[in-house]
Amino acid sequence: MTTANDGTIYEAIGGYDAVDQLNTAFYERVAQHSDLTPIFPEDLTETARIQLLFFVQFFGGPRLYEEERGHPMLRRRHLPFEITPTRRNAWLECLEGALHDVEIAETYRTAILERITLTANHMMNTSE
Repeated sequence: MTTANDGTIYEAIGGYDAVDQLNTAFYERVAQHSDLTPIFPEDLTETARIQLLFFVQFFGGPRLYEEERGHPMLRRRHLPFEITPTRRNAWLECLEGALHDVEIAETYRTAILERITLTANHMMNTSE
């Protein structure tokens, strides 16, 4: 994920520490969202750790996710979970809130949300 001047979103928002803060804020929201808790484990520690690896890579940082887990194969990995339009929207809402919580600059928030929305749309596998 690159910025207009060929840097990465990862670098622009502050690297690993910023992505870690974003991921933490995101999972604080996920843990409280009634539309999402049915498909997430009660203990989000490992889920959040894996998501951090993915976000680092997705935003243009080191390919930590692939190094540990191989190709993301996101849709395949998410097929066991009922991902409805409502849950997609809830997930995106949590991410948008987390982007605000950790004060990611608007330009980068928009770029992140636009790209991740495409991914979230691809994850839907169940109608309401």
